[in-house]
Amino acid sequence: MSRGPLRSRADVPTARRIVVKVGSSSISGPNADQIGPLVDALADAYGRGSEVILVSSGAIATGMPYLNLDGRPTDLATQQAAAAVGQNVLIYRYQESLRRYGIVAGQVLLTAGDIDNPTHRSNAQRAMERLLKLRILPIVNENDTVATHEIRFGDNDRLAALVSELVEADLLVLLSDVDALYTRPPHEPGALKITDVDFGDDLAGVTFGSAGAAGVGTGGAGTKVAAARFATEAGTPVLVTSTTLVAEALSGADVGTWFGASEGAPAETAG
Repeated sequence: MSRGPLRSRADVPTARRIVVKVGSSSISGPNADQIGPLVDALADAYGRGSEVILVSSGAIATGMPYLNLDGRPTDLATQQAAAAVGQNVLIYRYQESLRRYGIVAGQVLLTAGDIDNPTHRSNAQRAMERLLKLRILPIVNENDTVATHEIRFGDNDRLAALVSELVEADLLVLLSDVDALYTRPPHEPGALKITDVDFGDDLAGVTFGSAGAAGVGTGGAGTKVAAARFATEAGTPVLVTSTTLVAEALSGADVGTWFGASEGAPAETAG
């Protein structure tokens, strides 16, 4: 398995450690049935020997129906309540799907304060390293039940980039409901797909807009670019594509938008 930065999509099947992030709109509400195909793709990578970490949004969105909420709550207390219910249901759904492959999930909930605090950061890193060595599949989410506005990550694209740095991942895959990044919101005339972004490319002239399901997610194309910048600076290449193309993405197919990593900071996984 690879220990240096992957140079292209064709190298993806050789990745030793992969972080995959999926957004709320892709695995909640009417799209809850996408958990099965997502797990199929993760299990395939796991089966060929890769260490896989899933960063999954969706706790609040999953909990909303159980609280009889028609839209994402705006007050912090109700968000926390929805997350408390939804995180439990979400992990259950993942584990039920993973059971088909004999894979056990481990829940890891983090706040921005955990990443910033050296002791908490070290504890989180040690726990995830041990989970991976035990061939447990960590499922990471922001700890929405206790997070406050002041310490929130803001979106799980950023969380995924921080996790990829924390575990020194070989690859970060950011999934959404759009197959790639475009020069402008993809529904607008003249929008062109961006297939490759070299390290340091400033993407001049590109206009990003949110393409997710209204009222469910918090991220968009802009947050994915910011997350990709962070990860590639740390030496981890990034692939941005849709949840429906995750199997192709993890098999090395020519899909999505590829962000090349810094050659000066190669990603290296621990022994």
